[in-house]
Amino acid sequence: MVNIMNLEKYLKNKLGPSKDYIFKKLIISKQKVTLIFNETLIDTTRTNDFILRNLLNLSKKDLKYLENKLPNINVLKINNNYIDYLTKGFIIIITKKYTYAVEVRNVLDRGIQTIESELSITGPKDSFTETYNINISLIRKRIKSPNLYAENIELGRITKTKIGILYMNNIAKKEIVKQIKDNLEKIDIDGIIDSSYLKQTLECKNNLFPTISLTERPDKASMALLEGKVIIIVDMSPYALILPSFLIDFFHTTDDYYQKSINTSFIRIIRLFAFLVAVFTPALYISITTRNYNLIPLDLLLTLKAGRTFVPFPAYIEALFMLICFEILKESDLRMSSTTGSAVSILGGLILGDAAVSAGIVSPIMIIVIAISSIASLTFSSIELGNALRNYKIILLILSTIFGINGLLVGTTILLYQLLTLKVFGIPYLNPIIPFEKNEIKDTIIKTNTNNPKRNSQLTHNINRGKYL
Repeated sequence: MVNIMNLEKYLKNKLGPSKDYIFKKLIISKQKVTLIFNETLIDTTRTNDFILRNLLNLSKKDLKYLENKLPNINVLKINNNYIDYLTKGFIIIITKKYTYAVEVRNVLDRGIQTIESELSITGPKDSFTETYNINISLIRKRIKSPNLYAENIELGRITKTKIGILYMNNIAKKEIVKQIKDNLEKIDIDGIIDSSYLKQTLECKNNLFPTISLTERPDKASMALLEGKVIIIVDMSPYALILPSFLIDFFHTTDDYYQKSINTSFIRIIRLFAFLVAVFTPALYISITTRNYNLIPLDLLLTLKAGRTFVPFPAYIEALFMLICFEILKESDLRMSSTTGSAVSILGGLILGDAAVSAGIVSPIMIIVIAISSIASLTFSSIELGNALRNYKIILLILSTIFGINGLLVGTTILLYQLLTLKVFGIPYLNPIIPFEKNEIKDTIIKTNTNNPKRNSQLTHNINRGKYL
């Protein structure tokens, strides 16, 4: 503990030559008072109107009870952690006998804006921001229950980032919540800049499929909480983490629950078909056109071969080349501004593609196959799932090139093995299909109306909606 007489000198040494830390001296009732703050982190208007103006009107006796004299919610008498308070937007007030911390932090956010990465068709349009308290309030606005627990921890030795762990105390399994807390407490790194830092640490290792969902939608996070899942909010990040997440969750969107069941079921079947097309189409095409000719009719085989008559490269080289080209186009389109992104897409997709076919470098049928596969993978908003589909697509392509249809079967077996053996916080990744959940199966690919909806027993002991333990 630093002596109050030497506190100012101690803080100057700790803060170094930084000019944004201000040391302001005042004389109040013939007594010296020192104010220390970071001018970039505090609200100067509130500081001038409510702190300085009131300080100058205080008597010598009032300085002993400063926490009752300043019109601020958060006025604390402190004797340690001075640097932490300064870096969090507090003003430190040093009097003759006591030291106080007054919160006047500046609100540095862009406000609540519309959703960008997960477009909402018929649902709410508000999205999470970089401000921790706003994100919590967006969820509490939807779930008005004291059973919504929001526990705070700090992670990052240097950044000291506030992390919020949200769960429904009367729904979520305590063992899942405890396991998530234990995993968070094991994280020991310099800084947490974004929620993605936690995602990389908490996700299941040695598997390409995502086991944690990222969302910027408060309504999606609220739905997950009511299912018994856990939400992690990271200060300064506009994306919340949903734990645990299963494969079937990536076939669902929030808008599915704002539409009729028959329409939702049809769209989910399309997503399942897109999943299969994205993974298996290139490998299947390579296997039947290079090794297993007997699997397709002769007329179709001749048509496919005729399209490659003047192409100088083997089919697998051609397919890999097209996949790489598409990934380059997709990456450039993501990183470029909206004004130039469309021009890049037109140049790469239409002009260069047409020129490559005319020059005989690639065949038209190969462009069609790769385009169908790549467009199908864009059906899913999750970037992590898209990356997993791309990786397995390439693995199956290589196996099909070497072993033909047998390689495709081997690759499919590996894929199924990965999905069947993967567990997320002790729950199988293919839940609720494996293990089979009779009630939850009504909301997987086919969504059916039910008058007695149940929760997933793998996530909660309280499976009856509307009833609380």
